[in-house]
Formats: sequence, structure tokens, C-alpha cells
Amino acid sequence: MGNLGGLVKNLRDIMRKDAGINGDAQRIEQIAWMLFLKVYDTKESDWEIGERNYVSIIPEECRWRNWAANEDGKGMTGDELLDFVNNKLFPALKKLSVDATTPIRKAIVKTTFEDANQYMKDGVLLRQVINIIDEIDLTDNEQSHLFGEIYESILRELQSAGSSGEFYTPRAVTDFMAKMIQPKIGEKMADFACGTGGFLTSWLKQIEFQVTNGKERNQYINSVFGIEKKQFPYMLCVTNMLLHDVEVPQVFHDNALTKDVLDYTEKDKFDVILMNPPYGGSENADIKNHFPTELMSSETADLFVALITYRLKKNGRAAVILPDGFLFGDDNAKTNIKKRLLKEFNLHTIIRMPGSVFAPYTSITTNILFFENNGTGTKETWFYRMDMPEGYKHFSKTKPMKLEHFAPVEEWWKNRQEIEVEGFSKAKKFTKEELEALGYNFDQCGFPHEEEEILPPAELIAKYQKERGEANAKIDAVLQKIEDLLGK
Repeated sequence: MGNLGGLVKNLRDIMRKDAGINGDAQRIEQIAWMLFLKVYDTKESDWEIGERNYVSIIPEECRWRNWAANEDGKGMTGDELLDFVNNKLFPALKKLSVDATTPIRKAIVKTTFEDANQYMKDGVLLRQVINIIDEIDLTDNEQSHLFGEIYESILRELQSAGSSGEFYTPRAVTDFMAKMIQPKIGEKMADFACGTGGFLTSWLKQIEFQVTNGKERNQYINSVFGIEKKQFPYMLCVTNMLLHDVEVPQVFHDNALTKDVLDYTEKDKFDVILMNPPYGGSENADIKNHFPTELMSSETADLFVALITYRLKKNGRAAVILPDGFLFGDDNAKTNIKKRLLKEFNLHTIIRMPGSVFAPYTSITTNILFFENNGTGTKETWFYRMDMPEGYKHFSKTKPMKLEHFAPVEEWWKNRQEIEVEGFSKAKKFTKEELEALGYNFDQCGFPHEEEEILPPAELIAKYQKERGEANAKIDAVLQKIEDLLGK
């Protein structure tokens, strides 16, 4: 048990010695495919016991138990191991034969390895890493549970591994959203940009304690649906689902925006949608064309909100994280999406979250919008500003956001009242008509007085130079455009 706690540290220490691994992102990607194969092998052992004629999709010599296990120290190592992984294992898993009839639990092996990478160049170090992973006993309930927490910490580490951070929404936020949406056994929940599966696991956690019999257990493991565009978080998500006993993960490696929204039928809709869509990204004309003209946007987050409105069942419930830009944005698409939310849905609550929730990945201030597909529209929308907890200037890796920080929000949620602090609204109710009169500006109950951060002189100069460089680049681009026009 003790060595499990230091698992990530031990793996990191070994990998640092390998010349093939460059930085945190590659290190975690390397760990990820091994963990997937280890977890999958454990699940296959269960399936073999439960099904007399179970046949693995993985060729026999490529199954974890047949090449990675190191009984009596006789496992492959050095150049022999490196040659096997690079020239047999990876090509075999990437070329697995999969078609429409292949069961999901088998097809996930191929989709998981389609773009996976093997970075290590030292076969002896690779053997040491594999040994540590192979020692995890996922059949031991206590150890398996502890490993689930360690896996969670690996996902958290992604937050500081460069651009990979976008895959991870703090667990406190996903847990809060899943809790407030009040899941019920028998409901199906979806996340159309599910990353590593944070919302799916928070939902499962809420449902699990409601399970009392075999039928409900079956409904529990079939209650989540996810789509993830990027290969690496998809792999992490599938592993996450297997660890949560979802043996047939309804998680697909795809782009949720590539289908015409008007083509969705009742069977494509869900009782609950929980999401933190990617923002800041821009989509090409081909993607935009899948939406009605008035909802077309090049901003990814806008398109996902529009998508949710087409895939939420009648009386279904949604909670979605969106940046401030959506609240005050007044371009055509944003305004029309907000009109649609007020006219056809019950947009009952908007929680304004503090700025550093997603630090250090982004300082963009975000909000949670809660709405229901009631078909009759919104009567009133409550806004609530969630302030930083006492003793916190901002959240960080060492002082992360916790579920208990949402306690004041939950308290207010149960007994809603308007609150004013120092002349500024912290909680306030707006009628649909008032929001229309404001030109659909949802930027209400915001943070009134952001303190100016005083930086040390060296940092201040660096910040100023960066801003000046960005401004100069913009000016140069405009001047170039003018010159091009004059030159024509």
C-alpha cells in the first residue's frame, strides 16, 4: 500500500533519466497508455470469468499479462523489450481490425492507440516503469479505490503540463455541478467535450449511492455518454471509465460539432448535459454550417451552447461553464443564443466564479449557467457572485479550489435572497423582460473592484514589454493590410 502513494513520484524519477522523454506532457502520455493496458487487462480477467467464450481483441503476445508481467524477473528488458514495444505492440494495436459490429469495449483499444506515442529510448528504464505499474493490484478493493485517487492526481498534473491543462476541470467544480443538477437513477447524462471524464465521474459518484439492486447497477454503468475530439484525453477518459466499473464506456473519439444540429432526433437527446466546453478556439466555416444562420459563430463555446439546446430532452437539465465573454458578448450569435435560452428554456441560475478557478492554465473568469428545457421560457434568472474564500487571494496548485468552497453557494441556492455588499449586488434576480431591456447583457453581479496586482519591478518590466510587443505586432499587421490594399 505504501509504495502506491509514491507511484507518480517513482515513475517521474525513473523517466527523468530517459533521453526520449521531454517534459511533463510526454511523461504523462507515456504513463497513460501503460495504465490503460494494465487496467484493460484486469477488466479482461473479469470478463473471462463471466463469459465462457471470451476472446480478447488484443493478439495474445500483446496482452499485458504476456509481455509486461515480470514473474521471477524473467520479463523482457533492455533492447529486446524496446524492440517488442516499438515494432510489435504498437503496430499491432494501431492496426486492430474494428468495424461497426465490434463491441465498444473491444473497439476502444484501437481508438485509444490510434495516436498514442512511445517516447522512451532506454529499455532498462522502460522495464522499471512497467514493473511499478504492474505491481498495482486492481483486484484489491482498497488498493483499487486508492489507485482511482492516484489516477485523479495524474489528471490534475495535466493542468500544469502545458496546453494539456484544458482537459481538466477542477474536481470541486464538476462535483458541485453534478450535485446541484440532482441526478436520478435511470437518467442519461452527456458531455460533448468530455476531456478526461471529470463530469462523467462526478455524475457517477452522485448516482452510485442511490444504487440498491442489480437493475439499478446496470442503469448506473450505462448512464454516461461522452465525446472527446483529442486523442490523448480520450485515452485518459476511457481508462477513467474502466476504473469506475463502466465496462462498456459510451465514450467516442469524435468532434461533437460535425453533425447538422437540425438532424438530431429524440434518441440523440439526454436528460442531463454537464459541460465545460473549450473556449477561445475558433471553428471553420464547415463546422459553422451545421448550425442555423442566426446561431452561427466562429467561437467554439457559443457553438457548444447552441448544440446543448438541440440535444437536451424535454424537461432535461443542463449546467455549463462559460467565460465572461459569453455573458456580455453582443455579437449576433451570442445575442441569439441568449435570446433562445430565455425564450425556450428556463435559465434559472448563473453562478459567477472567481478568476483563478482554472489557474495556472488560464485566468479567464468563468461562470456556471443552469437551465432546463421547459419549452415555455424563463420567468426570472438569479445571478450569484461566488467570492474567494477567506484567507485566499487566489487559487493555485498548492491552494486548490475545494468542494467546501461552494458551501455558501449551496446555502444561498436553498434559500434565495438578493444580497448587496458595499453597494454592489452579490445576488440579484432579473426578470426575462429586464434582461431583454439590458440588451441580453448577462454580465450582472460581477466582481466590482478587482485589486491591481503590484508586481516586482523586473516582472513589471517583463509584463510591460510583452504587452508592448503584442500591441506592436497588432499595429504591424494592420499597417501591412493597409500597404497591401494600397499596393493593389
